[in-house]
Amino acid sequence: MKKWICGLPVLLILLGGLRAEVPQLPSNRGLDILIVVGAHGTDDYGRRFAESIADWKKAALAGSARLTVIGDGEGKGDDYQVLKERLSEQSSQTTGALWLILIGHGTFDGRDAKFNLRGPDLTAIQLGDWLKPLKREIVFIHTGSASGPFVKSVAGPGRICVSATKSADEVFYARFGEFFSKVIGGQPEADLDQDKQVSVLEAFLHASKQVEQFYEAEERLATEHALLEDNGDGVGTRSEVFVGAKVTKAPVGSTVDGDRARQVCLVLNEAESRLSEETRKTRDDLEREIQALHGKKESLPEAEYYSQMEGLLLKLGRLYSVS
Repeated sequence: MKKWICGLPVLLILLGGLRAEVPQLPSNRGLDILIVVGAHGTDDYGRRFAESIADWKKAALAGSARLTVIGDGEGKGDDYQVLKERLSEQSSQTTGALWLILIGHGTFDGRDAKFNLRGPDLTAIQLGDWLKPLKREIVFIHTGSASGPFVKSVAGPGRICVSATKSADEVFYARFGEFFSKVIGGQPEADLDQDKQVSVLEAFLHASKQVEQFYEAEERLATEHALLEDNGDGVGTRSEVFVGAKVTKAPVGSTVDGDRARQVCLVLNEAESRLSEETRKTRDDLEREIQALHGKKESLPEAEYYSQMEGLLLKLGRLYSVS
């Protein structure tokens, strides 16, 4: 084992080869997408929101996900209460994943960051409280302005959080969500590792780059800087710490996010779609253990490092041999 394990890139090449040979038939993913559309404000924003919803509907269909949209109907409505009830219903679910997508405008009054709904607005703290009872994995994506504080409120174990802005002070219209929704369905331009699927991390990086290019082309000061959080500490990571999909270095005093977001895709490629959810979860857990162990390589005795790595790879190999 010591002779051929020379670093994580070699391991990833090996794992990529293993993934390509999985023979199982597709299984039910148990994936739910809940889209909440905020108050439009103007007809132009309404058209933009409608385009993003259409992108998400197309991706949900391709990803075999159940889709529910709140706030997309006629009339004034009370979407605050409807959302509260829908999330309460989710508390009984323990398998699969819930993707919660907020499309709209956000505000900040100097104290509370809010998402503008038809009816009462939703604060970051309120949403965090509503999500506490949920036991499923959650992918939370807030595409509106002043969305940064929602990351801290929603973050926790088993959760991936994305916000269009880094703080509540970024209160101007955010374009991040428009770019994100166009590629999450698997568009090749966002597929950095060329595995024929687009992960949450890849969509985040692509949308962040598109936002940057938009403001540069307009010769305007950028008023939105997206965050990604998936390690549960509530502190988001900016796209600037990545080169491609790889982390360059962690900001001082923080842990870089992205390990889980790198694994989660809405629309799976052919090989991934043949894996059962249970097998995929076990595989993902092992890969994160390998990633974490690789990060400790310099602090562990050589023999111990290779012994632990061999054990993890054997587990991974056995997983595929029975798939």
